[in-house]
Amino acid sequence: MSDWLPETPRTLAFPTTSYVTLAGADWLASASPRPDDLQAHWALQPAAPSVLPCGTAFDVINAPALFGRRMVDRLWSDGPGSGPVAAHRGRILLFAAPGTAQRLPALLVWEEWGAAVPPLLCHGSGDAVTIPPLHPHPGTGTPHARPAYTDAPSAYDGAGGPGAGAADPASPGLSRWLVAPDVRKPWLPGADILLWACVRAARAAAGAQREAAAQHPVSALAGS
Repeated sequence: MSDWLPETPRTLAFPTTSYVTLAGADWLASASPRPDDLQAHWALQPAAPSVLPCGTAFDVINAPALFGRRMVDRLWSDGPGSGPVAAHRGRILLFAAPGTAQRLPALLVWEEWGAAVPPLLCHGSGDAVTIPPLHPHPGTGTPHARPAYTDAPSAYDGAGGPGAGAADPASPGLSRWLVAPDVRKPWLPGADILLWACVRAARAAAGAQREAAAQHPVSALAGS
């Protein structure tokens, strides 16, 4: 299973839109029981976050920042791409096809790399998630190129490396879209594709740990 990827449309260009288009807002609003009221609210406060129910228009897989960013990287570098992706309170939210929240945990149980995947929060029917503002807050900036994903810890942990601090989309307290909804019916990955991404991300994490241990053998022995 680890090397298997379902046949899906592949998009090579990583999207750079950090704000939701009108068509994307229509899709997000379709998840609400009162889409017209939600659209009116957004018209007045486009820079405010919102809470949307899961299970109808989408499910959401909520991953720790580092692991979630590795998943997104693998989806775009080796896989079919992703649906909308957001960063919220130091977590990565991957929007998935309805039903994914129920299926993915069951698939991970049977996957040999499942134990290497950190606990994921899977939001489906009966759950709700907070989504970022439709437009970024002033000062957060708009990316002009594909974000750089690496396995170097300093790129993610806020310790001053590339992408650290306010510029890091996964920084605690920063809520923004990494892949914003831009059409009325966005393609959403299902459980099989996200399982594949989880396995690839877990392998990348294991490889990074082995490389770090090889570069610092004395420290590794002292900690054993």
